[in-house]
Amino acid sequence: MPKATSKAQQQAAGAALSAKRGETSKSDLQGASKQMYESMTEDELEEMASTDRSDLPETADDD
Repeated sequence: MPKATSKAQQQAAGAALSAKRGETSKSDLQGASKQMYESMTEDELEEMASTDRSDLPETADDD
């Protein structure tokens, strides 16, 4: 299962998961969270959203 590599990615996964569960509207999603909603299962999103944020950078490096 995927793990988030940044706080931004973890947040986007949480937003996509919320929409996938029907807690928020899909139309509220933008950018990465919208792509995640369309391409990932609820289990994958849950795993990514539950990644511990304490050691993650704000954004992922593009290196």
